[in-house]
Amino acid sequence: MVRHLISIDDLTDEDLHAIVARGVRFRSGAARRERPLDGDVVGVYFRKTSTRTRTAFSSGALRLGAQIVSYGPDDLQLNTGETHADTGRVMSRMLDVLVARTAGDPAELRQLAAQDRMSVVNAMSADEHPTQALTDLTTLLDHFGRIDGLRVLYVGEGNNTAAALALALTRYPGTHLELRTPPGYGLTGEISATAVARAARGTATIRERHDMAGLPGGFDVIYTTRWQTTGTSKPDPDWREIFAPFQVGVGLWDGSPDAVFLHDLPAHRGEEVTAEVLDGPASIAFAQAENKLHSAMAVLEWCRRGPVGGPPGTGS
Repeated sequence: MVRHLISIDDLTDEDLHAIVARGVRFRSGAARRERPLDGDVVGVYFRKTSTRTRTAFSSGALRLGAQIVSYGPDDLQLNTGETHADTGRVMSRMLDVLVARTAGDPAELRQLAAQDRMSVVNAMSADEHPTQALTDLTTLLDHFGRIDGLRVLYVGEGNNTAAALALALTRYPGTHLELRTPPGYGLTGEISATAVARAARGTATIRERHDMAGLPGGFDVIYTTRWQTTGTSKPDPDWREIFAPFQVGVGLWDGSPDAVFLHDLPAHRGEEVTAEVLDGPASIAFAQAENKLHSAMAVLEWCRRGPVGGPPGTGS
């Protein structure tokens, strides 16, 4: 069976929980000597810049026993007009997994996945960053020992990271996701409707507002991302003025003194977050970055071997 990860919505609840639990197990070192991809070949195709995700999947594949073939933005015949479907059909005869960052239309990834030999992993498209959400959940499970019931405040643009987080966190009982996004820069209607529907299946809740007024307290997590997302530009020349009230500073901890801080990085200190927060005691953003490796390993293993259960207490 060929398993693809184009969207968080491609995963069953069982798959989602198993990947996250497995990421924690890789982080703990308990599965360090396992090489489930021994003999496999993983292609790593990045059309946009990447530090964490590209390194995580490349290093993770090697640690799991696979060999990697790396492609830059100008290396494939896609640039000369070959279709994504034909490219996928050819690569599937030589690779076992293709990890691809396009920052473009997810339909391109669906076309690469339209074959029955090679798994395709979305390492970031324009609408969603599913492997980032898996990293985020791995970080939460590792830090808190649970995901159920956590309250998360997300501040900033409703970009592909926010979209994936909304689709993923609402799959866990009792969670609450509060999004405060600048007017005109929120979640898309489609993502919002899907996340609300996911939450409605159980006991999770999600709310989005476009101001910072009346913010409740008691959050376990405060999360932001950089304002200039890879591969995108903002048509409004005054966008920085619109975003300014959504900067994450220490004042947000007045109502949530025990909250940890997450950031998907890279960060621009003084823009979306102050240096005092990012480098302060509440920040676990760099542990979160390390977890990209562990969750990438869990994704690659899932693609090739299916769900792998963790020890009791590591799931939700």
